[in-house]
Amino acid sequence: MRRFVRSTLCLFFLFLAALTVQAAEQPPAPPATPPAVPASAAPAAQPDLKPAPGLSLLPAAKPAPLPVAVAKIGVVDVNKVSTDSAMGKAAQQQIKAQQSKLQKQVEAKRKQLDKFKADTERQLPGLSPQQREAKQREFQKKIEEFQKFGLKSEKELMESQQKLTKGLFEAIGKAADELGRARGLTAVVINRELLFLGAGVEPLDITVDLITLLDGKAKSK
Repeated sequence: MRRFVRSTLCLFFLFLAALTVQAAEQPPAPPATPPAVPASAAPAAQPDLKPAPGLSLLPAAKPAPLPVAVAKIGVVDVNKVSTDSAMGKAAQQQIKAQQSKLQKQVEAKRKQLDKFKADTERQLPGLSPQQREAKQREFQKKIEEFQKFGLKSEKELMESQQKLTKGLFEAIGKAADELGRARGLTAVVINRELLFLGAGVEPLDITVDLITLLDGKAKSK
């Protein structure tokens, strides 16, 4: 029974394969010609579309970009001004002279203290306990006086330096204001404070011109 079923299925599949091959070998039928359209049934001509007044189907032309305004800022190297300008050199010389003077005074005080100590050490063997204690208190007092003199000298030197620096910065500020107005600058800044520049900003180094202006004002006084 199973053998009969298998034989029947095989014959059925062979018959299907033969039909498929026969269909592939036959040429395709020509396409049917569409019926002629009568003149009366022809589609009416479409009217031309015209844009309404004030409207255009074309994109509007973009306006030309406006030129970007450039902000010019002046940049000043303060260290160069303090070392190269006549005013800066004079301030440095004054500070050095005062520092040298105070150092000599401190050195003289120190030598006096060393001499007192040496003399006291030589006298110790012949001194009584009360005399030794008195010498010790005297030596301690001299040490405190020496320390106070050193702190006073340091404070005096610092105050002089701050005063001269303030005067130099005030002169730099006035000269920068004058140069900035004459050149039409947006601002004048110190180089070490300039960390970032955005687009449309042009830095101009005016250090040399500022030194020339300072020296000219110093000579005219």
